[in-house]
Amino acid sequence: MAEQSGWNPSSYGLENLGIKNVNHAYWNLSAGELYEHAIKRNEGQIAHLGPLVVNTGQHTGRSPNDKFIVREASSEKHVWWSKANRPFEQTNFDKLLAKVLAHLQGKDVYVQDCFAGADPEYRVPIRVITEYAWHSLFARNMFVRPDWNTQAASHIPEFTVINVPTLQANPETDKTNSSTFILMDFGRKLILIGGTSYAGETKKSIFTLLNYLLPLGGVLSMHCSANIGKAGDAAIFFGLSGTGKTTLSADPERKLIGDDEHGWSDRGVFNFEGGCYAKVINLSAEAEPDIYACTRKFGTVLENVVMDQTTRRLDLNDGSLTENTRAAYPLSYISNYEPSGSGGHPRNIILLTADAFGVLPPISKLTPEQAMYHFISGYTAKVAGTEKGLGKEPQATFSTCFGAPFMVHHPGVYAELLRERIAKHQAHCWLVNTGWSGGPYGEGQRMKIAYTRAMVRAALDGRLANVSTEPDPVFGVHVPVMCPDVPSEVLKPRRTWKNPSAYDEKARHLAKLFRENFEQFAAGVSDEVIAAGPKAD
Repeated sequence: MAEQSGWNPSSYGLENLGIKNVNHAYWNLSAGELYEHAIKRNEGQIAHLGPLVVNTGQHTGRSPNDKFIVREASSEKHVWWSKANRPFEQTNFDKLLAKVLAHLQGKDVYVQDCFAGADPEYRVPIRVITEYAWHSLFARNMFVRPDWNTQAASHIPEFTVINVPTLQANPETDKTNSSTFILMDFGRKLILIGGTSYAGETKKSIFTLLNYLLPLGGVLSMHCSANIGKAGDAAIFFGLSGTGKTTLSADPERKLIGDDEHGWSDRGVFNFEGGCYAKVINLSAEAEPDIYACTRKFGTVLENVVMDQTTRRLDLNDGSLTENTRAAYPLSYISNYEPSGSGGHPRNIILLTADAFGVLPPISKLTPEQAMYHFISGYTAKVAGTEKGLGKEPQATFSTCFGAPFMVHHPGVYAELLRERIAKHQAHCWLVNTGWSGGPYGEGQRMKIAYTRAMVRAALDGRLANVSTEPDPVFGVHVPVMCPDVPSEVLKPRRTWKNPSAYDEKARHLAKLFRENFEQFAAGVSDEVIAAGPKAD
């Protein structure tokens, strides 16, 4: 038996997963010990004030083209086989699993026994096994930690992640897309990750797992952040990367439930995670003080953040390695967080978009049908600099349910669960544009975060509830005529453009993109939802 040490190793050992002959198994190590291992193994460096800085090499983001789901009997009929959910044959998975197990022989491994889900009624016991010490610290930060004194020894994982970044697949023989692989076998309850050091693959694999499991039990899984007010009023924020989901939910006036992944059950909203994975490019202490403070704390893992080698001070504005710089830290590092990771049924639902065309209103109220339309659409716009290959013009991005790469079931499954909950709990729905005003990207200006915060707070505390609205002539959404602490001219995007006819042209263009994208869903939704979209010319 391999030598093992750590915090109360589980009686359900690695041999139950077929892992044998490893050199040393380290169980549930503390942040301090994992730092020592990471530094000794040259996995990272310690920056000023204590965060661990790591470089993920070639892969500085997810590899969606390398993710597959094993086609097997227990899950095949539930999976929406698509570009995001591509099938992988069971025999090929088994061969690659054998290669992974052989690769681990003679190596040190790091084990974290955790839960996915804060609500004890719906949480899933998981195990994350990694080659890298810093990957183990990442898992320790991101997932819900049990009481290792009383629970660790009896922890039996329902699902296991094995992450082996130094193992490269052979696409010709392993039938993968490249040397990188992210393989999910719902039948074997096993996730294999290899050929990439980007830790977000572990996080999003567990999210994908919960997006499969929970809807089967009637729980809506959501790519959203959530917080709760002093009156116990919960709010959820849907949005793709770069739209402000993490920033806007970290509000000093409200307790943070979580910043990225949640479930909505009959008991209310609950966080899937125990930590945050925030994008930190161009982060400032003035605009985002809570998240900024987390980049200066011991225990935080910083991915691909540039650091001065002499002073060990960070340069959060340096995107030379990637624009997708990340900080992974425990939720408890946010000063005003909700320790239970749970809240009641949301009173407000906010759909965030960063419209780089500069034509959507900064805030508008949605009917339930409009909320369904925009939830299914999942719109934002990418701009030059955020991804390789983007030109000067904004690129419209539609990601179903604001999380298409991670949604295993057909989008209609999630949309119907959301519709039922909006109706049952009479939630108010809002569309908030954190993107551009006064013109498109390159001409206009990004919406001031202070204005966005003021609009969101007014929506959440009820000050916008009785404000008169006017329908947007193109998009049909209901725009408030005033909002406290926001200039009235900002609320109507057409007024902020120097050339109103240029605005009209861009608005019609974006409306057309919305309608074209929604054609693929039209057969599965009501006429009322289709009619809730932008108006045709």
